[in-house]
Amino acid sequence: MKLQLTPKPGETLADQLFEAGVEFPCGGETACGGCKIRVLSGDVPVTPMMREALTAEELTAGWRLACCADSAAAVMVEVEQWSLRILSDEAGVPIEPREGLGVVVDLGTTTVVAQLVDLSSGEVLAVETALNPQARFGADVMTRIQHDLHRPGELTTVIRHALDAMIHRMAAGRVLQEVLLAGNTAMHHLFCGLSVEPLSRVPFESPNLGACLMTVQDLGWRSAVRGHVFFLPCLGGFVGSDLLTGIVATGLDLQDEPHALFDIGTNGEIVVGSRHRIQCASTAAGPAFEGGRISCGMRAGHGAIDSVDHELNVHVIGGGPARGLCGSGLVDAVAAGLIGDFILPAGRIAHSSRRFPLTDNVYLTQADIRELQLAKGAMASGLRMLAPGPVAVLWLAGAFGNYIRLGSARAIGLLPEDLVVEPVGNTALRGARMLLLAPSQRLERLRWICAMAEHVELAADPQFQDIYAESMALRPFELR
Repeated sequence: MKLQLTPKPGETLADQLFEAGVEFPCGGETACGGCKIRVLSGDVPVTPMMREALTAEELTAGWRLACCADSAAAVMVEVEQWSLRILSDEAGVPIEPREGLGVVVDLGTTTVVAQLVDLSSGEVLAVETALNPQARFGADVMTRIQHDLHRPGELTTVIRHALDAMIHRMAAGRVLQEVLLAGNTAMHHLFCGLSVEPLSRVPFESPNLGACLMTVQDLGWRSAVRGHVFFLPCLGGFVGSDLLTGIVATGLDLQDEPHALFDIGTNGEIVVGSRHRIQCASTAAGPAFEGGRISCGMRAGHGAIDSVDHELNVHVIGGGPARGLCGSGLVDAVAAGLIGDFILPAGRIAHSSRRFPLTDNVYLTQADIRELQLAKGAMASGLRMLAPGPVAVLWLAGAFGNYIRLGSARAIGLLPEDLVVEPVGNTALRGARMLLLAPSQRLERLRWICAMAEHVELAADPQFQDIYAESMALRPFELR
């Protein structure tokens, strides 16, 4: 996609590119090369970071890094990385009718979804979706935590300002009764203005996991909210309120038999339990499932390969030529490679070139396969450790869980072969809406889940390294 940009006072070209939707996976810190753009006209000077990430041939061809780009005059650029599919949820939920309007927010590491809800009917009146503007400073939570340690408060201001703008547009001058937010522990701390220092080091436990009640005055919002802005509590470590609301949405805490909930993403979260006991954990899966750190990786947007069949036929979102590969396409491609013996179960690409081509310009490298092995190994080992016995159903939450092909996920050993697996959509948002619409039961339900949930630090278990190493193999597995 082409983009015309002109200099603005007080803004760099990088600022304008981010506002236009270009993501900076490493926040401009490590020259990862994930934010490449090509200059079609005008001049964008080459920086030392660009020389580190790009080859001489790429620089000559006009390629630059968006994260450190600037120009003194108008430029035309072509953006190879573009976004995005964002999963909302408008399913009907139980309701205690009352007057007024409320808002629920799923504050994700990558994306933000907000819904305006009629409290008398439960109807979703408006939806706002956006990239999380903190992504300008890094794609993953650890990069953002490091940024906040060096520049305290900057990420807090950025996300508060963005959410106020989203909510202000939806409310359109109307008064809101309350706002409920759900997100992982890092998002909880950064929005609430809490210290992220405990999350930056082992054992990654914070003393500030509880719910945060704030007013619009505390937040500096222009939106009118009569009651509180309520960020729901976290469950421990990097297991946040997005998993808690997932438990609410699925009713996992009310089941007689053990069920499991998977939220697969950069910060993978797992919960296994029933009304008798709940255990939860987080895994540093990394951004591979969202196309990050993959040579031809990109978000699930126009031009991304999102599926690959066993004969290596590809499907491209929006049609036209493939520009890259998103997470679901990556899982499909590796599964197809295994079936065709192009990729071995240990993860090695069989061809001596160490490249696995999908189209003329989209391919997988040996390093890409390793990134997927690390990500899927983290998720699979977490499930194996939390669910050593029978599990009735495994629910898949989030956008990735909604679009992934189950057969491919089982073939590479991301999901077990012996379980019923059901995609359940954006449970973080649905669970938050259920809590918004049941005010008399909300606190009791939250106390019940928080009291039952035991956070498990997987890395502290002596078996973790062995199980993780086993789980990196690209082969099917069973829990029983």
